[in-house]
Amino acid sequence: MSEVIRLLDLGRAVGAANMAADEVQLEAAARGVASLHCYTWSEPTLSLGYFQPAAERLPGLPWVRRASGGAALVHDHELTYCLALPAGAPWQRRGESWICRFHTIIAAALKSFGVESNKLSGTEQRLGPVLCFLHHTPGDLILGGHKIGGSAQRKQRGALMQHGGVLLARSAYTPQLPALRELAGVDIPAAVLAERIALEFARETGWELAPGEWSAEERRRIQELAETKYESDEWNLKR
Repeated sequence: MSEVIRLLDLGRAVGAANMAADEVQLEAAARGVASLHCYTWSEPTLSLGYFQPAAERLPGLPWVRRASGGAALVHDHELTYCLALPAGAPWQRRGESWICRFHTIIAAALKSFGVESNKLSGTEQRLGPVLCFLHHTPGDLILGGHKIGGSAQRKQRGALMQHGGVLLARSAYTPQLPALRELAGVDIPAAVLAERIALEFARETGWELAPGEWSAEERRRIQELAETKYESDEWNLKR
């Protein structure tokens, strides 16, 4: 019998609520509940990595600090995902990179739309300051020499939370970053790509994706974390 992972519906929220939802997924994974959630952002939003100085935020954009590392991300015309897995096998195998594995899944989903992307296998490259998508690292998803997909992680008691994004179209806030529309000439709606990623995820892992919803307690916890942590200056200005 295959493992069962909860598939949460495509969501759309402000930055603090999205980051709170990711953390609640991690808390659930620490209790043994695996889940996959794809979502979008209700307004263009900058997220800073956990260790990134607040001074590196971009003017004119609402912003939030992630619980994961990495550099600044502008979430605009993008599909974001969060995968949360319990500790140990079969969810996490020794020596396995879930960043590379999930990027392989995304690449397979994109290939079904005729887009041939690949994972970066060379050396790290910094093509500019501040922005994560100008920092190419092994395993990143590359199209036409440009990074279109990247991910970051956080662990809690062995449970894994990995979140990342796929650039669907160029943002006016980051004109130096072309995306799928500009590089491949395709317009893929976020909901359509999310469905295809779920199909490829099930095919690649052999796990059952069971449509599910946030519990009432999880919704309460998301609201609590958004208000007390991800909207607070204590969290966002900590670096």
